Amino acid sequence: MKRVILSFTLLLFLGNVLQAQELLPFVENFTKSEYGGDNQNWNIAQGKDKAIYFANNHYFLRYNGVKWEKYTLPNKTVIRSVFADGDRVYTGSYKEFGYWQRISGKMKYKSLIRKDLFKGNSDNEEIWKIFKFNNRIYFQSFNEIFIYNDGKVEKIRFPFQISYCYLIDGKVYVASVRQGIYVMNGSEFIKKANWSGIDHNVIHNIEKRNDRIYIFTKTNGVYVADESEIKAWQNALNEKLKQEVIVTAKFVNDSTLAIGTGLQGLYVVDLKNGTYKNFNRENAIKNNAVLSIMVDKENDLWLGLDNGIAHVEINSSVNVFSDNLGILGSVYGISTIDDGYLFVTNHSVFIYKNKKLQSVPNSQGQVWDIYKIGSKYVIGHNDGTFIYDGNQLTRVNGVNGGWSMYKSEFDHVYFQPNYSGIALYRDANDFSKFQLLPNLRKPIRTIAQNRPNEIWAADNYRSLYRIKYDKNFNTTEITNVSQKNGIKNDFGVKIFVYKNEILFLVDKIWYTFNPISEKLVRDSIFNKAFKNISDILPIDDDNFIVVNAGLLYVISQVNNEFIWELIPEKYYEGKLIYESSKAFKVGNTILLNLDDGFISYELGKSDHQANEVKVEGFYQGNLITEDTEVAYNQSVEIDVVPGNYGYNRQDLFYKLNGGGDFERVIKGQLTLNNLHSGDQRVDFYFFNGKEYIMVKKFNFEVNSPWYFSFWMILVYILIISGSFFLYYRWNKFRYIQKLELKEEELKHQQKILELELKAENELNVQEYEKHILELEVQSKSSEVAGKSLSIAKQSEMIENIQNLLESENEIGKLKNEIRKVIKINALNKHEWEAFETNLNQIHNEFIINLTRKFPSLTSKDVRLCVYLKMNLSSKEIAPMMNISFRGVELHRYRLRKKLNLTQDDSLNKFMLTI
Repeated sequence: MKRVILSFTLLLFLGNVLQAQELLPFVENFTKSEYGGDNQNWNIAQGKDKAIYFANNHYFLRYNGVKWEKYTLPNKTVIRSVFADGDRVYTGSYKEFGYWQRISGKMKYKSLIRKDLFKGNSDNEEIWKIFKFNNRIYFQSFNEIFIYNDGKVEKIRFPFQISYCYLIDGKVYVASVRQGIYVMNGSEFIKKANWSGIDHNVIHNIEKRNDRIYIFTKTNGVYVADESEIKAWQNALNEKLKQEVIVTAKFVNDSTLAIGTGLQGLYVVDLKNGTYKNFNRENAIKNNAVLSIMVDKENDLWLGLDNGIAHVEINSSVNVFSDNLGILGSVYGISTIDDGYLFVTNHSVFIYKNKKLQSVPNSQGQVWDIYKIGSKYVIGHNDGTFIYDGNQLTRVNGVNGGWSMYKSEFDHVYFQPNYSGIALYRDANDFSKFQLLPNLRKPIRTIAQNRPNEIWAADNYRSLYRIKYDKNFNTTEITNVSQKNGIKNDFGVKIFVYKNEILFLVDKIWYTFNPISEKLVRDSIFNKAFKNISDILPIDDDNFIVVNAGLLYVISQVNNEFIWELIPEKYYEGKLIYESSKAFKVGNTILLNLDDGFISYELGKSDHQANEVKVEGFYQGNLITEDTEVAYNQSVEIDVVPGNYGYNRQDLFYKLNGGGDFERVIKGQLTLNNLHSGDQRVDFYFFNGKEYIMVKKFNFEVNSPWYFSFWMILVYILIISGSFFLYYRWNKFRYIQKLELKEEELKHQQKILELELKAENELNVQEYEKHILELEVQSKSSEVAGKSLSIAKQSEMIENIQNLLESENEIGKLKNEIRKVIKINALNKHEWEAFETNLNQIHNEFIINLTRKFPSLTSKDVRLCVYLKMNLSSKEIAPMMNISFRGVELHRYRLRKKLNLTQDDSLNKFMLTI
């Protein structure tokens, strides 16, 4: 919903006529947030040092083009007037006046009042104007005037209330509020009787130009007088001024007059033809009430506003067309028409005529280009190609996004790069018929041609193409030349035709095409003259614009030398439409599109040269002098004061201690950090396009760090000497301590030797005891083996009995034989018990580990495990456990289950692991 309302509002504005825009001199506005003072600026003066001084209500301001300084009077009263004379700047306030002088980078105030000056009827006086006459300084209030001469102050009271005093032909004219104009002669006041026609008017200025005296009244306009008569100024503006309250006026020169009003800002009048320009809040300045006007040494204007300050460069080669309302949008193309301009913008097509701006119906949307053919204008629009005949806009085809139009002198057609490739038109009278070059379907932004049946084209994003076609415009070859030549960074290729030669700017390197080798080769002339150029804007066959370090230079060629003409950055700062900037030449003037309008630049009037500049360095807020001690690793601020405020202000570069690249001085200020100790030198340069010319050097010294000062070096010597002494004493102490430790060490070694011998004896005893135990174990093992043999014999006995049973048939005899065998092989019960006891002692550790891991095993299970560890077979185990062979196998199976072993796992090997 918000978007719908916004679109409707925009269309409503576009459909109506706007009167806010006009081609005007450049205006630089300063708000109170920038200069740090109050709203009203009652008076302005320029000092001998070229700095501008302002009576800014409670503050006295100083501006040198780089930095604002703010001061207050001791009594904190409102400052109404300021006047510069030599190295003094006089100010007037409520019951106070005096002068300021610059000492050590600061303005110091000296009061000139005496205690008796503001008594009685003078108790409420304010000094509203200061001027110099006959080498005396006059401080004027509305009721009195104070004359300062040789340290003394004389006071004269007016016989009537006045507005201001004016110097005309070596006389002081006094404008009373109700009784006309008088001439001051000493302490007498003589009325100008033949000027009685303006009695009862409040006069806000009187100035003489070309034997005519101009009198500016508050509400009755301007009068022109001579010694005999007075009459109304014959100018169409005079009637308007009666409604807009004249506050101040100033002649810039014999043909230019500036008038400040209280309601409609500033009027600058050309007295030669009677035309004027109006600067107001809608088009240039930030406030419509102009309280004061000052003409500086460059013949430009400074305005003290009811809220803010404005610098109007009426003497500049640059004029500005700016849309402060945001209706126009970003301008992508300009063409002149009778008494006006035709714009194409990202909002619409606009026509500007008779100081009125109006949107052309049915043109809303992004518009890229305008190209004049005869009396018609071909317009490349996001929605297609349009023709404007001066009355209406007509869509003639659907070629979207025509970025430019190119007339081919070789193929006698018109080419139009667009979103989809390149369109060509054979008939300039019928743009409804077009043809797209085949096999090329990509956005092409710029093209150039230097032979028939061939076009050079730059993609909107990257790559340079060479396109060949036959007589019917059927493409025969499309070559990506930049990639073929191995150029990796080929984004934003610029094609530039100069002196019938096509040059290509790719990644800040200039190339031409060698048709023999069919390769790009570096151009020696342009790479030498225009190194590190980031962009180029064609103008005509004799001029073009380059962008170098963010600055625009107009280039022309005289013989074999390129002449650089700087367009100061402040006119376009932050407003260039990169990749879409275009230059349009009208007569001797260049029009350059911006994102809120355009600037008009008159060629050949540049006076930019290496002028003298003033450099002031500040450390901790104080001016750096020969006696200043800059501490190590501290910041130094440097102001580079150029002496000019307007068009001829220099853009400078600098180097620190002669090293590194040239760096720009941004807005006249730079801050140096991390400075090493010793002498420092900052060199300032002016760049004329060919070379950097030094214009100023600034030297200062940075102290060594505190830890390298004289006293610290003395401390270091004392510390080092003390360290050596302590080191000697320490070594001596350590030597004695080592001797004592050596003795103690010998004693300890002796004790250790004794302990080692004792330990060795104990170890021998333990080894002996271990040997005895091993012999006992061997004995037990032998005993076990014997018992095992006994068991084996018993098994043999049983086998013999079995054989007898099988062979002997007589029972009696059989019994006797069996008894014999049993008697021979009988195993003593005590022998068996001894066998089991010895067996348990031998395998005690194995039994403990086994029962700990498998607490569920029975004593019979443990016995079987011991036999398995002994690697006995089931046949050998059976008689020892008094069970059958089958019983042993069954017992082994159950044991395997309890131990969680699979059928493939060996019980004997498992027992060896425990």
